[in-house]
Amino acid sequence: MIHSAEFIGAKIKVISASNKSLTGLEGSIVDETKNTFKIKNNKGEEKTLLKKGMVFLINNQTIKGDEITRRPEERIKLKK
Repeated sequence: MIHSAEFIGAKIKVISASNKSLTGLEGSIVDETKNTFKIKNNKGEEKTLLKKGMVFLINNQTIKGDEITRRPEERIKLKK
């Protein structure tokens, strides 16, 4: 599945991660690169999450990080 939506400003939750301490982490996406999301949690702390190998819940949609590992501007241009 191709995800061409803009994610900055979206709510995010980590569903699955190889680093189990990240599972359940929630916040809002404040920045995105090819390989990472930068999120701000409800305490105002910023965390950087790798996309590779993780599964996220973004705006109530389950998304595998491996499927969106590309620059945001490249992903947005893709057709569904």
